[in-house]
Amino acid sequence: MNHHSEATTDRNLSLIFLFAATLFTSASLMFVLQPLFGKILLPLLGGSPAVWNTCMVFYQSILFLGYLYAHYLSTRYSQHRQIQIHTALILISFLALPLALPENTVPPTDSNPTFWLFWTLFLAIGLPFFVVSTTAPLIQKWFANVGHHTSHDPYYLYAASNTGSLIALLSYPFLLEPNIGLANQKSYWSIGYLLLCLLIAGCAFALWKSRQTTGQQENVDAVNDENNLSLATQLHWLALAFVPSSLLLGLTNFISTDIASVPLLWIIPLTLYLLSFVIVFSKWNDKIHPLMVKLQPIFLLPFIAYAFINPADLPYWAYLILHLIAFFFAVMVCHGELAKLRPHTRHLTTFYLIMSFAGMLGGMFNTFVAPFVFNAVYEYPIMIIAALLLRPGRMNSPLPQIIAPALLVIIGIVAHATVDNLLQYFDTIVISLIGLTLLTYLLRARPVGFALMTGAIIFLALGLHGLSSHTLYQERTFFGVLAVREAVLTDEQGKPESYHELFHGTTKHGAQRLAANLSQIPLTYYSRPGPMGQLFKEYDNNDQAWNIGVVGLGAGALACYAKDQQSWTLYEIDPLVVDIASNPAYFSYLSQCAHHAVMRVGDARLSLEKEPDQHFDLLVMDAFSSDSVPTHLLTKEALELYFKKLKPNGILAFHMTNRHLSLKKVLSINAEALHLASLIQEFKPQQDIPLVVATDWVVMAKHAETLEPLRLSRLGNWQKMPLYFDMKPWTDDFTNIVSIWK
Repeated sequence: MNHHSEATTDRNLSLIFLFAATLFTSASLMFVLQPLFGKILLPLLGGSPAVWNTCMVFYQSILFLGYLYAHYLSTRYSQHRQIQIHTALILISFLALPLALPENTVPPTDSNPTFWLFWTLFLAIGLPFFVVSTTAPLIQKWFANVGHHTSHDPYYLYAASNTGSLIALLSYPFLLEPNIGLANQKSYWSIGYLLLCLLIAGCAFALWKSRQTTGQQENVDAVNDENNLSLATQLHWLALAFVPSSLLLGLTNFISTDIASVPLLWIIPLTLYLLSFVIVFSKWNDKIHPLMVKLQPIFLLPFIAYAFINPADLPYWAYLILHLIAFFFAVMVCHGELAKLRPHTRHLTTFYLIMSFAGMLGGMFNTFVAPFVFNAVYEYPIMIIAALLLRPGRMNSPLPQIIAPALLVIIGIVAHATVDNLLQYFDTIVISLIGLTLLTYLLRARPVGFALMTGAIIFLALGLHGLSSHTLYQERTFFGVLAVREAVLTDEQGKPESYHELFHGTTKHGAQRLAANLSQIPLTYYSRPGPMGQLFKEYDNNDQAWNIGVVGLGAGALACYAKDQQSWTLYEIDPLVVDIASNPAYFSYLSQCAHHAVMRVGDARLSLEKEPDQHFDLLVMDAFSSDSVPTHLLTKEALELYFKKLKPNGILAFHMTNRHLSLKKVLSINAEALHLASLIQEFKPQQDIPLVVATDWVVMAKHAETLEPLRLSRLGNWQKMPLYFDMKPWTDDFTNIVSIWK
């Protein structure tokens, strides 16, 4: 079976270090380039998630093409010819160095920029990224032919590749981004790419001088032997790689939507994902994989019980840990099976080609299919079930007769119950579902029964909680999951009163009381006792004809400060938010208070570029109340743009309320750098007023005299901004999320 029985006598460790270092460097460069170039494009195209999604699909597509190239090259040409062709490709790729956007790059303003973005990415980084993407399969294939004593099983080198990915992933936000600007990052990446090319040259030299038993004949044998791979085997590889890829993106979306949109939280699932590859392609997988298969159904019991059936009993951090551990078990079992089924080295590039294709399919499914098919992050529980289907075990086993009838009884109760009387059965149904979850453990050796039973319980629990949450409307876009819910408060007379709330994931973006005499009162972060109410009251005699711009619509509460002679322009990136805020069935702020307001849909920074200079008297930036912060709206260049659009005595107001980030540090440092006057108020209600909440606001002006009436007023506690000296100003070239964590 070994093609190198006569040549595998080289036991030199330097060969392992050379090839491992090449794979490590390649993976590191790939995982640094992705966030690096995303940040380069951010000010140009705005903060739309569609930009990041398009970039991700580009990266996955180029990765697949790189693996396809490596497969074709290694199976159609002799080893010497492979080296010659790959050398020519590397030399051509030098034309793209140093990394930079093409000159006079301007995105289209009247059409979808997706194809423009693809073309720009291809021109700027296409060739270097393609070369980097070919490295993992091609270098391992070369190692299989250099005559080392471990050449018969080079898959352990894949651990070096994923270790490089893991280190680069963690080092970018915590080491590179906080200390190195984008311009220097591009230069250092180009130097790293040159180093990678030298390492590839070293690997090519080792292959060139190695003792080869055959040349072209071995490749012909590989082509002929390709037919020995059954379609079932290749589809099995595809499923084992597709499900974890989709599960990774699904969990990341689920965390930011249903748990907490903590900045950089997405790093944890991706870290676990890469770590699983490091482990399963190491020498320890033979012992670890059976243990993972055995432990997964044991941990699944508390996971289903607390994460889906009864999640209210846990704090969010414990809830997060449950999901991360369950995810790790799922990807470890799938990737463990993938590693266990790895083929002979003659099929190495085919194996990696299918893996990359599956990863691309997973990304496309979660990015382009799921948001249009589902109104919530349902792809996540679907992939949990799919991962259980891929467990090793007996496939042809029916559900135990004791479990199926019990499940049907519960489904019947839920189906025939109304929302009002469902609560009477709620505790009984929850206890019954937990009991059924315990019984699913009996099916752990039967993947089909285990997966279907678990899936029925999960979706029944999701439906149960959906019915009891009084959700009036829920929809999903590229920007996340938006929901309108009906809730009840105790009014000033101690009586229950219904009101509507707008949620983006777990973050509340507005609320409105429904009674006719209360429906025009701004609430939550925009209340009259709060900072915005104070600002409009203090300038009440001066603002009759103000031009006012508001970035971030929410439920539209700020519009109820509008006066007849004022001109209001509202900017919102998500068209669905506009639809919800404009629908009186959900919120009536706009229909009652903003009859003449102009609506602009798109990224705020790009939209403001088109406005006339010195146009606004007041510009309100309300794009930061969510925990996912568009950093390009906080940079020094962004502030310069805002004041370019403000009149000389204009006021800039920032909503800074955030659970995880101290955004005032960024504004304070940038205001100091631009010599702007600024005040801050961290408002806390002095009395218990319904739907009046604590909120933080910052106001800025070119001249201190503009803000002096607000500072001297007795309406609120406006203070001068504190000074900070532990951080550089944020620019389009430099941002650092880690430095402002609370």
